Amino acid sequence: MKERESINSYLASRNGNTGFTASQIYYLTSRVSKLTSHLQLHPKDYSSQIGLWKLLGKRKRLLAFLSNENTNLFTRIVKELGLRGLKGH
Repeated sequence: MKERESINSYLASRNGNTGFTASQIYYLTSRVSKLTSHLQLHPKDYSSQIGLWKLLGKRKRLLAFLSNENTNLFTRIVKELGLRGLKGH
């Protein structure tokens, strides 16, 4: 819960638009971290695994879009969130 509030406060100071690509990536990253911690406790929860894979795919598509549109913002987000980036970009 605190993580979501910190993301909301971070985005409110930057851009209040939750449809903004960067804000969607931040929200998806927080949801991915929650699901990852859940799956560490419950490794046989296959429906949560499928949900995690879908979230990761959506985040990957958003990152690819952002890398094509605004490379400076893309590199800043990857650095701030500690993501690996994209293959071939």
